[in-house]
Amino acid sequence: MGYFIYDGGTAEVQMEDRVLAHLQIVIISKLRRQESFAFSWKDPASSGDGRSTVWLHPVVSLRFKFSGSRPPSINPSWVSALTASANSGSGLHVLPEPTGGEASDHPGQPHAAGPGASEPGHLDLPVAGSHRR
Repeated sequence: MGYFIYDGGTAEVQMEDRVLAHLQIVIISKLRRQESFAFSWKDPASSGDGRSTVWLHPVVSLRFKFSGSRPPSINPSWVSALTASANSGSGLHVLPEPTGGEASDHPGQPHAAGPGASEPGHLDLPVAGSHRR
């Protein structure tokens, strides 16, 4: 289980390394293009079972803390679905991994996403833990 840490610890969200790796690709890609957007997740029951949203902007500090030492393989279909979510009016949501996507041969690097990637639905998957200060 890794952590997404926003703005020096204003929000810390615990999630599986595989989910975090896919989110990192999408988030860094958008921020490199100087794009700001919302990122939302469902809080676990232990934190009140609510929803949290942060505004991601290129000047806000982010940290992706992985518990494992090896990067997971990347599913380009998942990256495409998360990117479509991030580009939507409601912003990036944690979505389930699509089945049938081929993982990249190189961990941490997606293949180019082909046409016909499915449009994601906004399913709210709970993350393992979140903490807001």
